[in-house]
Amino acid sequence: MLQIGPEEFDRLVADALDDLPPDLAELMDNVAIFVEDQSPDEPQLLGVYDGVPLTERDSSYLLAIPDRITIFRLPTLAICGDAAEVCRQVQITVVHEIAHHFGIDDDRLHELGYA
Repeated sequence: MLQIGPEEFDRLVADALDDLPPDLAELMDNVAIFVEDQSPDEPQLLGVYDGVPLTERDSSYLLAIPDRITIFRLPTLAICGDAAEVCRQVQITVVHEIAHHFGIDDDRLHELGYA
């Protein structure tokens, strides 16, 4: 497995967020991004979105705790062959999980190449 430490991986996630189009980033609402080594329940998972998608929020969505997007370092490193592939996979995973925040489902993400 590649040896990319937590700080470097955090930077890759931050870079992927910085690469988002500004108009899209401004639309994100009440969502926090985290990086963890791996999911305790699904150790092969690359990322997860936990929250209420923007498309499902209504007037009762007030003072809610932030949605949570978590990107997992170890499974990402396990499936990538080199640092460039890790960078690309982090970008794909970040976009994939943000898309869930916007209410885009997995089927549509597969069609768009963000599986």
